[in-house]
Amino acid sequence: MMGDSGNVPRFMYFAVPLMVLCLLHKGEAIWLSLPPTGTKCVSEELHNNVVVLADYVVISDDHVHPTPTISARVTSPFGNTLHHKESITHSQFAFTTTEAGNYLACFWADNPGGGSLSVNIDWKNGIAAKDWESVARKEKIEGVELELRKLEGAVEAIHENLIYLKTRESEMRSVSETTNARVAWFSIMSLGVCILASVLQILYLKQYFQKKKLI
Repeated sequence: MMGDSGNVPRFMYFAVPLMVLCLLHKGEAIWLSLPPTGTKCVSEELHNNVVVLADYVVISDDHVHPTPTISARVTSPFGNTLHHKESITHSQFAFTTTEAGNYLACFWADNPGGGSLSVNIDWKNGIAAKDWESVARKEKIEGVELELRKLEGAVEAIHENLIYLKTRESEMRSVSETTNARVAWFSIMSLGVCILASVLQILYLKQYFQKKKLI
């Protein structure tokens, strides 16, 4: 309601546009330094039905030519392989998430013990992964109208994220309440066992002393 606008904290007028801008530019350039042996991974938590695009390229820190090759594997939260390449110096992957959780991208050198390697990953998801040039050509929009369409997509993404966070919070609260109830019942049962053991011990000692005619 318009009458309540005076109660809105001032920082909210800046927070919402910032959230929109962050979603419009949600693409990350990630640098990974691969160890001589072993695997280096990067992960991101995503919810369901999110588009992910990524390009990655190998750079030899020792400036060796030709550039050493690597292998890459991307897996879903349930361990399904979404992308797997071997003996490459650059590649890309794209998928739409079907599971909510941590998506893992792992890289390792094909020749263990070789020179030092780095991998540059340009990772985009959600609104940042959308091909706006194709949208503009298809719908014949440009300029302010295209920017408004981007803002509309960003607002929808914010709404979806808020719903996802609300769902996760509800799930976590349910798990917490269930755990608390189980702990409470376990505490009551433990107290009952202690009381029963104490009563049985007293009865046994009383019977023992009576048998020995000490009482």
